[in-house]
Amino acid sequence: MVSAGKAEQPAVAAILHTIDVQDRGRLLAALAAKFHDLDLAEDVLQEAMVRALETWTQRGVPQNPQAWLMTAAKNRALDIIRSDAVKVRRLARLRIESEADTGDHVDHAVRLGEELSSVSIPDERLGLFFTCSHPTLKEREKIALILRFLAGLSTAEVAAVFLVDTATMQQRIVRAKKRITTTGIPFGTPTAEQLHGRLPGVLRVVYLIFSQGFTPTTGVDHNRIDLQREAIALARLLVTALPQVTEARGLLSLLLITGARAPARTDPAGAPVPLAEQDRRLWDSKLIAEGLGLALTAAGEPGAGSYTVQAAIAALHAEAATYSETDWAQILVLYGLLARLEPGPVVELNRAVAKGKAKGPEDGLSALEDLAAEPGLEGYRPFHIARALTFDELGMPEHAEAAFRKALDCPGNDAESDYIEDQIRDLLS
Repeated sequence: MVSAGKAEQPAVAAILHTIDVQDRGRLLAALAAKFHDLDLAEDVLQEAMVRALETWTQRGVPQNPQAWLMTAAKNRALDIIRSDAVKVRRLARLRIESEADTGDHVDHAVRLGEELSSVSIPDERLGLFFTCSHPTLKEREKIALILRFLAGLSTAEVAAVFLVDTATMQQRIVRAKKRITTTGIPFGTPTAEQLHGRLPGVLRVVYLIFSQGFTPTTGVDHNRIDLQREAIALARLLVTALPQVTEARGLLSLLLITGARAPARTDPAGAPVPLAEQDRRLWDSKLIAEGLGLALTAAGEPGAGSYTVQAAIAALHAEAATYSETDWAQILVLYGLLARLEPGPVVELNRAVAKGKAKGPEDGLSALEDLAAEPGLEGYRPFHIARALTFDELGMPEHAEAAFRKALDCPGNDAESDYIEDQIRDLLS
């Protein structure tokens, strides 16, 4: 059913923006599963969005706008396929034309009314996740595709995750999509063997989606709850599909406990609030309880890995009534275990911070300085922030200021940049 009368264009644009943020991955995955063409799926979904802005402004917003968009995109895809001889042959192979109505497919969705109100869109995201995690694709291609098309990050945001420029990332994404097409990588629900074989890469991408939502590397906001929720939803899908896989539950536990802090991580103006200053009463107790339950069971299982260890670290933070009561000694031990499971500069950075909290800022600074030559940390903002805060704790304001200024030169969101500038002003006052 379509709402009566016209709708204001800004209101329609706001609705479409919300759908783009919350439902784009699901719509795109459903279209890709149907047509086995990621480029086509993306193009027709974008066309449907543009058409919706015009149509809904004139005729009102449909009762089920997602179904309207899906139908408009599907029928536009059929029009495109019929005009291309190569795609016509693919259409016959996929046997999807029998599902479509005849007639003007561009306008078909416009005429649909109440019959769309009860239409549900299948959640094909898990299948597309595993398509994008095919062994034929390079590791960076897999991550880039999933961040771009399932997490809904812009190409610029994906580029920031990899610390490369937007043009380079665009080329990488184009190459990955071509590889899917030319090698005939299948779409759809993976087999049990494929689920297990590709799971590590999929878990990694879900983790990266959450990380990008927890501390975005671009944009205005310091806390993108939409991405955090998307990652949690995807982690739940994985646990549902593979309930016996310890690391899937470990990842879900980690995301739940960490995501529970979201309401306290920024002040009413959107400025970052450090962990030490957060009002823990604002943390989501239901998410923490669920996450702690998962962490407790996963930690004792033989399949426990890096995500389960990180969940245990998050659990120690969550269980502390105040920041001062945090069991940093145990956290330091767990980071030592994590460093053996997943060695890398970011883990060592977190280990150094924990060492400073457990043994004193002098030891923490020494550990941080040992990492200064790591190329992966030179352009990593959290590294320079950690150094700045440690220098400040040791009463070395000039060194702290220099480290904060280095942090400003690294990719990061605007809210975090404003916070760093505030810290510099405080040091100079």
